[in-house]
Amino acid sequence: MASSRTPLEDGALPYWQINVPPSQREAECPSALRDLPVRDQTILSTPDSEYPILSWEEAQELVKANQINLFHRQPSQLRRYHFFSHHVRKKYGSLLNFILSQKLEWTEPVTPAGNPFEKEEDIKIVYNDWPYGIDERIVHLVIWTKFPFEEDDITGDLTPPARAEVNEYVQRVFVKVCGDENVIWFKNWASLKSIRALEHFHVMLFNPDAAFLDKITNGDVPLSRSFNG
Repeated sequence: MASSRTPLEDGALPYWQINVPPSQREAECPSALRDLPVRDQTILSTPDSEYPILSWEEAQELVKANQINLFHRQPSQLRRYHFFSHHVRKKYGSLLNFILSQKLEWTEPVTPAGNPFEKEEDIKIVYNDWPYGIDERIVHLVIWTKFPFEEDDITGDLTPPARAEVNEYVQRVFVKVCGDENVIWFKNWASLKSIRALEHFHVMLFNPDAAFLDKITNGDVPLSRSFNG
């Protein structure tokens, strides 16, 4: 979904200087942005003004087609995400340590108290701190669980029984309140997960009620609103 421009193409600025005011551009690549995958470098090389923001209908189509690999962060947000991740790794040792101790307040070993979706204490709903480049009316939540889901050994995708299990939960918690037309969900394939050691899936809601969000997230606030790095 990003621009086809590649880093340093046609004399363009290096990717770490794009979407940065001239007076704040660094000659050397910041440590937080070094050794990034080519995909991320390409996205960072795209001015925000040229980056297509996904509509609700487009997000629905990507999920329906299971093309979740085409969800990307807006260039300036991806930049901030990498600075945030760099800060977290220095302070907490890893993103996993940060998620466990600060976001979920769970301790290792993470052990479920019951069967999947049986106990509320085994589930935590929070905002995606660094959402994708989507319509601002779309709210992106992450549902973390203490229990694993069965995945296909070849594709890394959910097995049909596991998919049915998650879908029943989404219907009960989100669709019942927001309406089927305003809810989509997906689980990243194993190869797409940024946090592989802890189970989670994603729910997107179109223009949901603020009071409902506050209730189900227990007042959570996305870190992208407060991080200044």
